[in-house]
Amino acid sequence: MAMKDYSDEFRADAVALYESTPGATYKSIAADLGVNRVTLREWVLRDRERRGITAAAAKPAAPLREAVPSADPDERVRQLEARVAELEASERKLATERDILRRAAKYFGRGDELVMSRFQFVDDHRDTYEVKRLCQVLDVNRSSYYKWLAGAEARATRRHKDRVLAEEIREIHGESGGAYGSPRVTAELREKGRRVNEKRVARIMRTFSITGIRLRRRVRTTVADPATSPVADLFQRDFTAAAPGREYMGDITYLPLAGGEFLYLATVLDCFSRKVVGWSIADHMRTGLVADALQMAASTRGGLDGSVFHSDHGAQYGSRAFAGLCDQLGVTRSMGAVGTSADNAACESFHASLKRETLRGAHDYGDAGTCRRTVFAWLTRYNTRRRHSANGHLSPNEYERRHHTATLTLAA
Repeated sequence: MAMKDYSDEFRADAVALYESTPGATYKSIAADLGVNRVTLREWVLRDRERRGITAAAAKPAAPLREAVPSADPDERVRQLEARVAELEASERKLATERDILRRAAKYFGRGDELVMSRFQFVDDHRDTYEVKRLCQVLDVNRSSYYKWLAGAEARATRRHKDRVLAEEIREIHGESGGAYGSPRVTAELREKGRRVNEKRVARIMRTFSITGIRLRRRVRTTVADPATSPVADLFQRDFTAAAPGREYMGDITYLPLAGGEFLYLATVLDCFSRKVVGWSIADHMRTGLVADALQMAASTRGGLDGSVFHSDHGAQYGSRAFAGLCDQLGVTRSMGAVGTSADNAACESFHASLKRETLRGAHDYGDAGTCRRTVFAWLTRYNTRRRHSANGHLSPNEYERRHHTATLTLAA
């Protein structure tokens, strides 16, 4: 319901009604006026602040009885004793409220808390103070507190189930080398027969601080050769294929070593399944690096005749030697625009994932041998086990296997 625009006169009258009604509560007056209890309380407090009246000096919950002068000394003594008792009761109430607020300040010392946490405070202190008084001081509804209390068993059950699921998530996350986010973790859980919602997985990962690894700053590896012959862009940023072995893409990325040195990795990916069908690692970026990766792809696929290979305008891919190798293998070349990383975005993303999941926050791989072993292990695991979002969270090998099975079924 939209909040009403109350006039100044209405607000003033509402405050006056509350202040002049003996034993009135915000809830009762607000209900009579048809306004929100919190809104009425805010009006009253602002009016008191304007008039310079503190909360302690404000209207008491119930008016103190005025002593009526009496000629009888004994009656006057009784009246004075009754008034003293009322004042002492009022003082005890204020002292209790101050004590509750001091405890609450420590309890909520980390900042503003949710209503459910205020309910927890009431429950933790109900043996010391009355529930009614606690709810009044903390400005929570008593019936809502009892409703929250009735759901304690259900909440405990949910928390237990969350902890059990968190352990499963942590195991899957660890097996992925700390790389999987909630989509891939969800796919892995479903593969194991777990019926789970991705939003719940994401929530539990946040709650239990199960996080991935951030990307690193890039180093330029593409240097165009202005003397090369122009090659058309046959992909037009469409990195998909109808079947395996038809369209490939490739790129080069750097692999940082200790001491500021680098190794370089060239890869060839099948656009259909994102499978790495060829790769090469060397300490240089000469044409031989990309040529070795393409020849490995030809060996993996049993030939590349009739396929298309897409790359950026790096000098290695534009060289005569690489063009001759493509002609020899029956490969048609395709190149994106000069200086536009989006024209080879799928490879860029692949290399970013590789370094994020193998470096895992480190600045370098250490020595060259460690680097080669680490990258090799990741590349092979990528094809056989790592779930890919473009494949419906199936590994490249499994995605191609299911496609092959479906093709044979249709042919039969």
